[in-house]
Amino acid sequence: MTFLSPERLWLLALLPVLAAAYVLVQLRRRRHTVRFTNLALLSQVAPRRPGWRRHVAAGLFLSMILLMMIGFARPATGVKVPRDRATVLVAVDVSLSMMARDVAPTRFEAAKAAAKKFIRDLPSRFNVGVVSFAGSANLVAAPSTDREAAIASIDQLVLAKRTAIGEAVFTSLQAVRSFDAQASQGDPPPAHIVLLSDGDNTTGRTVPEAIDASRAANVPVSTIAFGTPYGTVDIEGETTSVSVNKETLRMLAENTQGKAYEAADADQLSEVYANIGSSLGWKIEHRDVSARFTGIALLFALAAGGTSLLWFSRLP
Repeated sequence: MTFLSPERLWLLALLPVLAAAYVLVQLRRRRHTVRFTNLALLSQVAPRRPGWRRHVAAGLFLSMILLMMIGFARPATGVKVPRDRATVLVAVDVSLSMMARDVAPTRFEAAKAAAKKFIRDLPSRFNVGVVSFAGSANLVAAPSTDREAAIASIDQLVLAKRTAIGEAVFTSLQAVRSFDAQASQGDPPPAHIVLLSDGDNTTGRTVPEAIDASRAANVPVSTIAFGTPYGTVDIEGETTSVSVNKETLRMLAENTQGKAYEAADADQLSEVYANIGSSLGWKIEHRDVSARFTGIALLFALAAGGTSLLWFSRLP
């Protein structure tokens, strides 16, 4: 829970003052009672003393004041609501390490299949673009609501040498800026980059530079580390180990307000994409719930008044 007007919570400091004043009054009442030295006569004059009931109405009244003070600060709770629109850039690693067969049939084919399903499942009003990256990064499908164009661009991806993760982020950010300038009419939708890779940044601008650019543009980057530690590829007759660099991808995600995921096979990759799609399709809005506290405070006020009238024939 959060508060839309938290500066009003200073009123809560007055509640202990009221409670202390009540305790002080009760202590003074007890001293006045002791001054009546003839206790036998006192029991005949006032045979029925309220005892604990005297404090019930006061406790209910103070609880009512507490709830009213909280309600005055406008408490709010987070509510999931469907996101009306967004721009998503899917960046796919097409380096030669994606030929590894530790994921059937290969990392590359499994990645393409999962990415296409992810694009199909996004809300229809989302704009989707596709970036491929190896030794450089290229925008292969500009952001739009045309799902078939984005899927067709994934089918046409080809593998190449090296891995330019930083360049993939910069190319995605440029695609977002270009789309916002042309189609947003001064009200750009929120953007998000989903980057899938199985390796380290080996060329182009660095990951820290990409982090700085993403933070400046307020565009989160969620990463998927895809593959197992046991992948190998044959390049020019030589077998090369191609384990996944999870640390670099995690650093990129965590420092841009994105999320870092890991997927060791095609099924896990599909689950990751489903999780990302679900999170992108909803947003959290804070709804004012002060009326809830006011209503409960009213019930406490009625209870305080009712018990006081029932036991003492007066309002507190």
